[in-house]
Amino acid sequence: MRLRLVPQNTSYDFFSRSKMFLGLSAFLMLASIVSFLSQGLNFGIDFRGGTTLRTESAQVVNVADYRTSLQQLDLGDITISEVFDPNFREDQHVTMIRIQAQDGQEAISSDIVDRALETLRTVAPDIEFMSVESVGPKVSGELIQTAAIAVVLAIGAVLVYIWLRFEWQFAVGAVGALVHDVLLTIGVFSVLQIRFDLAIIAALLTIVGYSLNDTVVVFDRVRENLRKYKKKLLQEVMDQSINETLSRTVMTSVTTLLALIALFVLGGDVIRGFIFAMIWGVVVGTYSSVFVASALLLRLGVKRDWSKPDANTGNQFANVDA
Repeated sequence: MRLRLVPQNTSYDFFSRSKMFLGLSAFLMLASIVSFLSQGLNFGIDFRGGTTLRTESAQVVNVADYRTSLQQLDLGDITISEVFDPNFREDQHVTMIRIQAQDGQEAISSDIVDRALETLRTVAPDIEFMSVESVGPKVSGELIQTAAIAVVLAIGAVLVYIWLRFEWQFAVGAVGALVHDVLLTIGVFSVLQIRFDLAIIAALLTIVGYSLNDTVVVFDRVRENLRKYKKKLLQEVMDQSINETLSRTVMTSVTTLLALIALFVLGGDVIRGFIFAMIWGVVVGTYSSVFVASALLLRLGVKRDWSKPDANTGNQFANVDA
């Protein structure tokens, strides 16, 4: 007996309350923008600037012990990662410790470096700092600008791709869903003040790809059914299309969430922010594919007779399957 998370033949009415779902999404997007403008994001070292300490010790690295000892100094955001290199000696254990810039300073002072070294020696008595490098606010500001451009360009590329593959109405619906997902993800990080660093930008771009994949599957079925059922109302065709792809959508999301939840619980603090962003993104991405992108497409309308060219709709690439 095969496992089914969704019954084989469903006939849910996804558009009877579409105004409510669109209103809820609009409210959450507005709340995200307000939270971002009022309290901002809790930027990590990547965006705030700070100092990187490269350590070396003959003892095996215990990241948890390192972190516990440094937290006593109350230096704010600290990230610790072990460095692996096949050229290292057997007794050569290296870590990279990044400490956020302190208030009013571009880099931590030599006094704080000495205190950090003294504290770490309670864990590894022979530990030494091999290098100390600082990243100032100017470089951090450039990283923020570059990250924002990366997200905008990704969404712009999606707009062009969907426009070429389908019609402009599909493109607007897909991009509306992507903007919804990105804003809600940024909003939850702003509200909860979870550390926001370059790993979260990577998560945002991954969420864009995941949500787009879900949306394209639904839109492909919509296009097929528009050709097949030319006399059905557009809402009926779209309801049928979503029901036909619902099992695939739910199964993909659940299996992805199982892996992400396992990583969130067992993966440790280093990747927890990234995994949280991915979990949230899968949930809102699945929701937006069904309730946001499709609802926008229904309100924009779409070309019904796919067998005849229409000079006013689409373009020469509209019927290309990619």
